[in-house]
Amino acid sequence: MSFKRVALTALLLASVSACGGQNDQAQQAQQQAGPPPVGIITVQPQAVTLTTTLPGRTSPYETSEVRPQVNGLIVERLFREGDQVRRGQPLFRVDQQPYIAAVASARAALARARAAIASSAALQRRYGELVKINAIARQEYENAITSAQQAQADVAAQQAALRSAQIDLERTTVRAPISGRIGRALATTGALVTSGQTTALTTIQRLDPIYVDVPQSSADLLRLRQSIAAGDLSRGGGAARVRLRLEDGSVYPVEGRLQFTDVSVDPATGTQTIRAIFDNPRGLLLPGMYVRAELVEGTQGDGILVPQRAVQRSERGEPTVMVVGQGNKVEQRTLKADRTIGENWLVTSGLKAGDRVIVEGGGGMLRPGMPVAPKPWNPNAKPAGQGGQPGTPTGQAPQGNQAQAK
Repeated sequence: MSFKRVALTALLLASVSACGGQNDQAQQAQQQAGPPPVGIITVQPQAVTLTTTLPGRTSPYETSEVRPQVNGLIVERLFREGDQVRRGQPLFRVDQQPYIAAVASARAALARARAAIASSAALQRRYGELVKINAIARQEYENAITSAQQAQADVAAQQAALRSAQIDLERTTVRAPISGRIGRALATTGALVTSGQTTALTTIQRLDPIYVDVPQSSADLLRLRQSIAAGDLSRGGGAARVRLRLEDGSVYPVEGRLQFTDVSVDPATGTQTIRAIFDNPRGLLLPGMYVRAELVEGTQGDGILVPQRAVQRSERGEPTVMVVGQGNKVEQRTLKADRTIGENWLVTSGLKAGDRVIVEGGGGMLRPGMPVAPKPWNPNAKPAGQGGQPGTPTGQAPQGNQAQAK
């Protein structure tokens, strides 16, 4: 038994010696090969257009619920559901016979009032001559004047009644109050309708242009205003631009513009509604569609961009990068980066102009203080080495904040 133990111990010692020899050989080979090559980029400030992507809903530019303004039976529908209608176009016709009769009656009453005014005016003239010679009492002359004035007032009242009857007759033809796309008819021929009823006959929506309503956090809007006021962002002239991404992921070909921001904050959600307006000549956007709006916040003139593959996460979850410092030795930097620009991070602190950031290389064995051989990184070249290199991104951008290099 003692012989076997001695043999086993000798075998283990030989294995350890062999491994140590291999490691020494690897270290010697690495020292002979020199510092490992790494691909770097030299960061420089550049103009960056910041955007925010938020969900929203489309809403019509104008909406009108068509209701009757007179009582009666619908005798005809004059449009086709889903068509484009013009303002003033006839939509429904209500039975006109009662209103034609009312107009005729008002005309007759007006004629009677006009005849009465002629008689009272003649009586006033005769009494005026007689009162001068004291042939009649003064009171009778004043009564004649009052009768003439009442006759004139009756004429005015009958003129107004005739105009009212004519308006009701015109309203028997229900017309489109706005131009737009008309929906389905909610009343059919033969239906009894009343003036001011709660149920609409149909609805018309103007869809060109069209609104997009987007809720945004009031805290984000406050931060944006403070950045603009401090000069960190520039908005340029004109209205803020808005791009739109549809439900199927496609980009709407027409760029919109910011219309206004609601003046109050919803206390339940802490958001303000932003309204943008888009031209919609082909009618591609319909009310109620879910979209994602990319709001252009402004341009940051001194933005620093770092490829996502160059960023790692520390044990505390902080974003870090490896940079080539003095003497071509590796240094680790902790960054502050809270949004992405395509395949890059927008760095707000931790780097300065001229820093050489390692994007790839080193075989995943880079450590602070390690000498390296830097060379410019070619993003189009096939990456050398294996996975787990320093350039592999491990973090994701917060949802809703994005930016775009300008």
